[in-house]
Amino acid sequence: MSFWEKLLGAVADTASNALSAVIEAIRTVFEGDPETRRKVAFSVAVIALSAKMAKADGVVSEAEVDAFREIFDYPPDQAKNVARLYNLARQDVAGYEAYAEKLAGLCSTCAANCPVLEDVVDGLFHIAKADGAIHEKELAFIWRVAEIFGISESHFETITARHVHRDGIDPYVVLGVNRSDDFATIRKRYRVLVTEHHPDMLTARGMPEEFHAIANNRMATLNAAYEAIEKERRAA
Repeated sequence: MSFWEKLLGAVADTASNALSAVIEAIRTVFEGDPETRRKVAFSVAVIALSAKMAKADGVVSEAEVDAFREIFDYPPDQAKNVARLYNLARQDVAGYEAYAEKLAGLCSTCAANCPVLEDVVDGLFHIAKADGAIHEKELAFIWRVAEIFGISESHFETITARHVHRDGIDPYVVLGVNRSDDFATIRKRYRVLVTEHHPDMLTARGMPEEFHAIANNRMATLNAAYEAIEKERRAA
């Protein structure tokens, strides 16, 4: 049985009204399979945040829904079930902070600036910018989620730089390096980031394959930033 079949099967069997009850019920449904239980609970929480993120500016656009579909690469025959879960989260009265706290709890053994939770923040940015601009309420939403996740302010600025470009993309901020750094230092930092954020690392971190679009988008941004700095340094 696929990951989505397990997830949606659990929802179909346990959900009636509130998505918050679903998350807790999943812990029981997958009691004998802690690895799957963690993935399922994580995914439900991410879907809830994504759905609520799309409403942060008061309007759920078609572009934001499409962005959600890009992040969650679910089987076509599961589209109706995924839509049901997404709408359940969007309509649930529970606030987004409650879901963020549940998600952070699943990564309680992770150090500060947890890579798994960073994946979630990247996904929220992906949805927020889908309609061409990130609304200030959406940015505040993501900042609060990142704060609950234990992501430091400086690290959040680096994540934000991958998505928000009011004055153009600053490749140095994207890579988390200084303009005064020599190219060898920048290259070393870039290689560390490539290792940490390669799509294959999602699997190593226990993330479902359905989330790989997040890592692919992030890698493209990191590569572009490095290439821009390399070109600048060569020209100089």
